[in-house]
Amino acid sequence: MDINRGFHLKNYQIGEYMELRLLKYFLVTANEENISRAATILHITQPTLSRQIRELEQQLDTTLFTRNKNTIKLTEAGIFLKSRAKEIIDLNDALDQEFSAQSKQLFSGNIRIGSIEANSTKLLVSILKQFVQTYPKVTFDLFDGNSEDIKTKLDAGLIDVAILLEPVKTQRYKKVLLPQTERWGFTVPMHSTLAKKDFIQASDLSEMNLAVGSRDEVKNMLSKWARRSLDDLHIMGTMNLSFNMMALVESGFINALTIEGATSAFGNGNYKFVPLYPELKTNCILAWKDGRTLTPTVSKFIDVFRHAAKA
Repeated sequence: MDINRGFHLKNYQIGEYMELRLLKYFLVTANEENISRAATILHITQPTLSRQIRELEQQLDTTLFTRNKNTIKLTEAGIFLKSRAKEIIDLNDALDQEFSAQSKQLFSGNIRIGSIEANSTKLLVSILKQFVQTYPKVTFDLFDGNSEDIKTKLDAGLIDVAILLEPVKTQRYKKVLLPQTERWGFTVPMHSTLAKKDFIQASDLSEMNLAVGSRDEVKNMLSKWARRSLDDLHIMGTMNLSFNMMALVESGFINALTIEGATSAFGNGNYKFVPLYPELKTNCILAWKDGRTLTPTVSKFIDVFRHAAKA
């Protein structure tokens, strides 16, 4: 916030416009009584600070410091300006805090979020919690599902943003890449010989009845990893994660291609996640429909999410 009105410094006229930046530079320099130390605190170079102080003195048409070899001292005018400058900066900081608090109270709206089950959703939970605490008038609706279900809702405008798992076609979306990777493997029956393995290799697939996601991107990912055509894989069916699907796994009928942590919502059943080797990892993304007009609440949430994902 800039100062837009003049004031008198005893007999010294301050110009009609003065930047708070100059006042802050002056205050730090006055407190330190040393240009070099003040420049270090302000994270600027010593010549830059010296130039800014001279500019302030020119604006006031007076000398604020007496300069010695290693130290500087305030003149009478400098002492007076120091007291007034602190009052102005304190008032500015208080006003900024009040306006910020008021804007947070007035900021309201609803966010509709769709999300798959994945370890990366922990970031979503953390950001959503912080966002609602910061903006208490904001509400949210959270929908769980597989990537295909969530994409359908996103395309239809039933949700604003979505956490999706790669591989996924994103030509119609804008996105933020989540930093945590998701590890792929098979969820197998606990009583099977596969459950005794530390990892599953492509050679193991020959003896496995498979269930995979319905999306072509997931099927092609598995085919590329295994270096086999889809026709050579014994894919008995497609799936989304459900209690029925996990019951089929527990029965020993199929082995389900999943990411680690995706089955946590079903509790501790008679199944086990076994990772692939070589490792196969992908990321989750926060996605929203390209070209769709977003509400201020959703736009703000995306900005907060983007910043947190880069941290």
